Amino acid sequence: MAGLPKDPMILFSVINMKLRDFYPSLDALCEDMDEDKQAIIDTLARVGFRYDPERNAFV
Repeated sequence: MAGLPKDPMILFSVINMKLRDFYPSLDALCEDMDEDKQAIIDTLARVGFRYDPERNAFV
């Protein structure tokens, strides 16, 4: 997660904004930004969020 915030709550906000405004899926975001999908999922899961592909957002 080199280019993303380290703080989980800020990461949550940034990822959801990017998913809402620019990317059709978490896979597309990670591929385009060259980010580790599992690292994002794990970081946000530690603070209680999970990715919902139908909503294309962490909830």
